[in-house]
Amino acid sequence: MELRQLEYFVAVAEERNFTRAAERVHISQSGVSAQIRRLERELGAELFDRSARTVTLTVAGKAALAHARTALAAAGAVGQAVGEVSDLIRGRLTVGMVVGCTVTPLFDALAAFHRDHPGVELSLLEDNSDRLVEGVRAGAVDLALVGAAAAAPEGLETLTLISERLVAAVPPGHPLAARPRVALSELVAHPIVCMPPGTGLRTVFDQACAARDLRPVIALQATAADAIADLAARDLAVAVLSESMAARYGDRLTARLIEDVETPALLALIWKGGQGPAVRELLAYSRRAFAGPAHA
Repeated sequence: MELRQLEYFVAVAEERNFTRAAERVHISQSGVSAQIRRLERELGAELFDRSARTVTLTVAGKAALAHARTALAAAGAVGQAVGEVSDLIRGRLTVGMVVGCTVTPLFDALAAFHRDHPGVELSLLEDNSDRLVEGVRAGAVDLALVGAAAAAPEGLETLTLISERLVAAVPPGHPLAARPRVALSELVAHPIVCMPPGTGLRTVFDQACAARDLRPVIALQATAADAIADLAARDLAVAVLSESMAARYGDRLTARLIEDVETPALLALIWKGGQGPAVRELLAYSRRAFAGPAHA
């Protein structure tokens, strides 16, 4: 049994697709398939059910997955321990980022980290916040930038970067634009355009509506703030955004604080405790990047 076979096995299990797994580990699909077959022959059991379009783990595969991840982590820890002693960080980091959230300081942190630690291979994964949280818990993602509703995800370390109230954003001629603030009951009288479920901003909005037994009409959804703003600017629906998001579209949208939604939407970095030197170092770079003049 070879470490690379375990690496390919974990990649297929997480991607649920041989082609995507091959792209992830940078070899051909046939190469991945051949190594998985060798591993299955050595173990005496099939690890994957290949009968459907999506590859799924067999009972034996499910039993093997946690041990394979542990073995890979242990092997990586050997290199990290040596690297830490020799002042050289190596390895691979998977960094998650919530979809539709272009946060320049995170990119600045990644660029500076890569420049100073070229021995660490960086992989960036976009997904909704809920799935990124589960990815961090499962060990598939080392560090993730997620949206959250006030409370940090249970059992994970958290560094809150942005904490903001929700606003309603409308074109200047909209009836809500004439009001200094907007109540949630007034807002839900109009069709809404906002982020999809699984994002921190949407969680805050949904929880606030549920607490007041309000049932908003979510007419449109988009993962990118630019798309939400464009739809609102065309008067198709009222946009629900965070304060800093809405501020970027002040040339075409008027933002009004939703006065009775006091729970802030958070943007936070999350990770599991006890991580190695690469994660600790990337966290240090991230703290510095977000502490810059524009984010102090």
